[in-house]
Amino acid sequence: MSKPTPISGFPEWTPAQRMIEQFVLDRIRATFELYGFAPLETRSVEPLDQLLRKGETSKEVYLLRRLQADTDGPAGDDALGLHFDLTVPFARYVLENAGKLQFPFRRYQIQKVWRGERPQEGRYREFLQADIDIVDRDTLPAHYEAEMPLVIGDALRSLPIPPVRIQVNNRKICEGFYRGIGLTDAEAALRAVDKLDKIGPAGVTELLASTAGASEAQAKAVLALAEISAPDASFADAVRGLGVSDPLLDEGVAELTAVVETAAAHAPGLCVADLRIARGLDYYTGTVYETQMIGYERFGSICSGGRYDNLASSGNVRFPGVGISIGVTRLLGLLFGAEALSVSRSVPTCVLVAVTAEEDRAASDAVAAALRSRGVPTEVSPSAAKFGKQIRYAERRGIPYVWFPGADGDEVKDIRSGEQVAAAAGEWTPPRADLKPLVGPAGTGV
Repeated sequence: MSKPTPISGFPEWTPAQRMIEQFVLDRIRATFELYGFAPLETRSVEPLDQLLRKGETSKEVYLLRRLQADTDGPAGDDALGLHFDLTVPFARYVLENAGKLQFPFRRYQIQKVWRGERPQEGRYREFLQADIDIVDRDTLPAHYEAEMPLVIGDALRSLPIPPVRIQVNNRKICEGFYRGIGLTDAEAALRAVDKLDKIGPAGVTELLASTAGASEAQAKAVLALAEISAPDASFADAVRGLGVSDPLLDEGVAELTAVVETAAAHAPGLCVADLRIARGLDYYTGTVYETQMIGYERFGSICSGGRYDNLASSGNVRFPGVGISIGVTRLLGLLFGAEALSVSRSVPTCVLVAVTAEEDRAASDAVAAALRSRGVPTEVSPSAAKFGKQIRYAERRGIPYVWFPGADGDEVKDIRSGEQVAAAAGEWTPPRADLKPLVGPAGTGV
């Protein structure tokens, strides 16, 4: 058998990193549930025509064959692909199960997705997302768009990571403005503006001309709108100062003002109105979000989403929604790469129960069972070696306590301080800080 090699874009964390990931997921899940979101998991595959119908390219979707030997594979309506995000599968789920759901329906979904893009730092082909969405039947009040940043702000603030800034815009502002200056292909213009950070103003000007039919004056106006940014509702005055009017533009300004002001009242500095944020997916229709981690801005957004009105629709039945997604693997990959997070030990174990002799292993097993019954993570020494060797085994694994069974009474030793005290398995409890591994920023001593 040849030596195995890593596959680019498919991360495999170490046990210590995996414990950090689990800690992060637990905190995110707890925040989502505090806001009343219910858990959901959808299947990993969707029909290819559904995956591609809302603005993604086929180059990013992993296709499935039914069997390895099935060289031709499915085609047409039978073709399946791994989902590249959780919004499209969720919209399908809502349509299929609308009769069983109570609306407005609030769900969170923490699940892996797959995307065939070029791997690079913070970008993977297989990654974990943590999504929240709210959908309603026929109409969805705009106040839900203002709620999204509050949930995400609380979730990310509960983690030992750098502070974040959520950039918000509203597609109605852009589309109304484009309509007001005479541009008819708003989607092409939005896709061009979405590339502003990658290709710069000159590149966007060329793209606006070639794909949206923009004149030089129109392109200049589009870029002027994209330059507007403010940490408060003053962005609205800057928009009006451009001298363009349209009812859809006014509607978007009012909705974005509500988002910014609601966020400022909840967590000052959390949101900033940034009118260059466009989000390239065609299904967004209202507020859009992108989130930057301070100090890691060059890597782009770690959390994004927006309002959609027609994604979950079939004929005259429509379920508008708003959602936002934390790129958990992306976030952790960046922090792991910078060695910015640490965990106090590399295993969950708090206590190692020593074995005095193999014939006495049952006694050690009984001690471990008593400790576990009281919620203390415990394992039994793999061998009845000399106590010094068993202690070194605990040290290598980062286990803070070693338990020594004895005929005249048990003792437990904190191998960090050397303190050793008499103890009973039915009574002794480690300090709370030692019970479970602690996760924190690197260099904080956790």
